[in-house]
Amino acid sequence: MFKKTPFIFLLLIVVTAGVYFYLSSRENSAPEIQFAQKATKLYWFIPDGMRAEEDLFTVYKWAKEGKLPNIKIMMDNGSYGYSIPDFPSHTPVNFASLLTGSHPNVHGIADGPMRIEGKTLEKPSVGGFSSVAKKVSPIWTVLENAGKKVALLSIPGSTPPELKNGITIRGRWGNWGSDDAALIFEPTEKLAEMKQVGSGFRLFYFGDTLTKFVDEKNSNLSSIQTFSPIKEAKMGAHGLDIYAFIVDSTDDKKTNYDTVAFSLKEEGPAFATIKEGIWTDWTPVTLMFKDQSYDSNIKLKTIKIWENGQFRIRVLYKNLNRFVTVPETVAKEMTDGLGPMVDFVDNFPPQLIYEPEDKQAFLDEAFMSLDYHKKAADFIFAKYTPDVFLQDIYTPNQMLSSRWWMRYIDPKSADYTSKKSKEAMSDVLKMYQGLDAIIGEALKHNDGNTLFVLSSDHGIVLQARIMSLNNLFAQKGWLKYSINPTGEMVIDWVNTKVIHLQTNNIYINPNGLAGPYKRATGKAYEKLRQEVKTALTELSDGKTKAIAQVVNWEDAPKFFEVPSDRIGDLTIEIAPGYGFSEAATADGKVFTDSLTSGNKQAYDPKTNGMQTPFVIMGPGVKRGYKLDKSISHIDQMPTLLRLMSIQIPQYVQGRVLIEIIK
Repeated sequence: MFKKTPFIFLLLIVVTAGVYFYLSSRENSAPEIQFAQKATKLYWFIPDGMRAEEDLFTVYKWAKEGKLPNIKIMMDNGSYGYSIPDFPSHTPVNFASLLTGSHPNVHGIADGPMRIEGKTLEKPSVGGFSSVAKKVSPIWTVLENAGKKVALLSIPGSTPPELKNGITIRGRWGNWGSDDAALIFEPTEKLAEMKQVGSGFRLFYFGDTLTKFVDEKNSNLSSIQTFSPIKEAKMGAHGLDIYAFIVDSTDDKKTNYDTVAFSLKEEGPAFATIKEGIWTDWTPVTLMFKDQSYDSNIKLKTIKIWENGQFRIRVLYKNLNRFVTVPETVAKEMTDGLGPMVDFVDNFPPQLIYEPEDKQAFLDEAFMSLDYHKKAADFIFAKYTPDVFLQDIYTPNQMLSSRWWMRYIDPKSADYTSKKSKEAMSDVLKMYQGLDAIIGEALKHNDGNTLFVLSSDHGIVLQARIMSLNNLFAQKGWLKYSINPTGEMVIDWVNTKVIHLQTNNIYINPNGLAGPYKRATGKAYEKLRQEVKTALTELSDGKTKAIAQVVNWEDAPKFFEVPSDRIGDLTIEIAPGYGFSEAATADGKVFTDSLTSGNKQAYDPKTNGMQTPFVIMGPGVKRGYKLDKSISHIDQMPTLLRLMSIQIPQYVQGRVLIEIIK
C-alpha cells in the first residue's frame, strides 16, 4: 500500500493541475453569445489609425491576455484577421474604400485635397473629406435605401449629410457646419521660434487672433492677490474674446508668476483661476459661425507658466452645435445627456512641442475624447435605437503620429530604447483599452441580430526624416518662389515648371503652371517628366533611397488603383521612414529630421505597420476563426451586405469573405 502512495500522490497532482488549467481556460474565454439566424442590424466601429500587426502592436495578443476584453469577446464569438488599406494610405481615401467596397479609381477619392484639370493648382478644387467628392454611394446610403435607420458619428466623408431620414453627427472635415478646432495661444517671445520650427509642417494654430500680448496692467481684478504686477493677454477666436491675467501668488520676494485668471471681460470677473497643469471646468459661451451665433462651451488648461509671466494655454471648444448635426436637435440632446463633446485631439501641433507638460495635455484630451465616445455609443443606441450605427474616433491616429510615441516604440528609430519603448507602449495600451471600452458600451446593446465590426482606415509607421521635394525642384531650376514676411512660400506659377502638391502628386508643364491646369504633351513635356522621374528615383539622404516608386499618371490607375482625373503628372510612393513637406524653405534643405514621429501617407499599403485589425461578430459569422491571409479593405463592405441579405451594388470591387461565413 505504501509503495502505491507516490503514484497516487502524482496522480492527484496531475488531476489537480488538469482541473486548474481547465478552470483557468474557462475564466480566460469569453462567454458564448447566442445570435439569430440573420443579421438585421450593424454596429461598425472604425477608429482612425489603429495599427495592429503581430510583431509590435499586438492587438490580438493583448486581447487574448485579457487586456482588451471586449475585442476578445468579438474574437471568441466571431472571426478576425488583418486588412490592407488602399494607396495612398490616407484617411479620406481609405474610409471611402471601406465604406464603398471599391478602390479609389472607382470611388474617386485620391487624397484629402485634390486638384483637377480646368482649375488652378494654387488651391485644391475637390475636398476628399466631403461627401460630394465620392463618385459612388457609401454603405449608409445603401442601407438606408434598404429601409434601415442609420446613425453616423464623426465619420469622414459623411457630410454634407447624405442620409435622408437618419442621424448625422459631425462628419469630420466635410466642409459642412461649424467645426471649431481646439486652439493653443502662446505670446510673443515664442512666436518667432514656433513659426521657424513649424515651417513646412502643420503650422502652429494661434486662433483667430492673439490681440494683446503679455503686458503689465493695473487690473480691476481686486479679488486676486498678486505679489508682482498683473500681466494681461487678450485672445480671440470665433467671435469670442478671452482675457488671461497672469498672477504671482507667491510671497517669496521674487518675480514668480504661477497662476492665470480667465475672464470674458477685461474688467472681470474671472470665471476660473488656475495654476499650471490644471483644466478649468466647462464655461458657457457664445460663438460665431458665418455671422450666426450659437451656444457653446469652452474648457482651458494652463499647459505651462514661466516665471516671467509667459504662458501656453490650450482652449477646447465643445464639438457639437446645431450646425453639425442632422437633425439640429441632436446637438442639444447629446449635450444635455452627455455634457460637452471632445471629439478628437487635432490641431495639437506635435512638431512644436518641447515641454513634457504638453504631452500630458495631449493625453488629457485623448482620454476625454475616448470617454465621450464611450458614453456616446451607449447614448445613441439607447436614445435613437438605430438599425445601423457607424462610429469613428481620431485618437489613435493623433497619438501615433505625434512626436512622443512612434519614435520610441519602433526599434528602427534612433530614439528607441527599451525603457522608452516600454513607457510609450504602456500609453498606447491605455489608449487601445479606451477603444475597447467603446466597443464594450456597444456590446451592451447586443440583441442577437447585430453584426459588430472593428476595423480601421490605416496603420502608422515610423517617420524619421522629412523631405522637401519643392526645395529639390528649386535647386534644379524647375520651381521659382519667394518667402513672404511671415515665412510662407509664395510660388511664381508663371516660371514654375514642376511642383509637389499633397500628398503624392507631382505636376509638370515646361511652359509654366500658371492659370487653369491642363496636362501637357509633346517632346519637351516627356523630356522634363523623365528628368523629374530620374531626380526622384535617385533621391537619397546619403543613407537610403527616399522614393520607392515614381509612376506616370497614365499608368497610375492600374499601378496604384487611383483615379486618373484627380492625380498629378507623376504619382510617388515614399520609402518607410520618410515623410513629405510641401514647403519650399529659405534654407533650401531637401532633408530634415522629422519632428513628428509617425506617418501613414503614400506608403505601400503592404508595408509592415500599415495593416489594420478586422474583427467581426454576429449572425452568420464563424466563431473563433482567424483569417489565414490579410484581406483588402474593399472586402469588408460587400461581406457586411451579404450577411445582412442586402443586394451588393454593381460598382463594388471587393469580394465577399465566404471563408468567415458559416
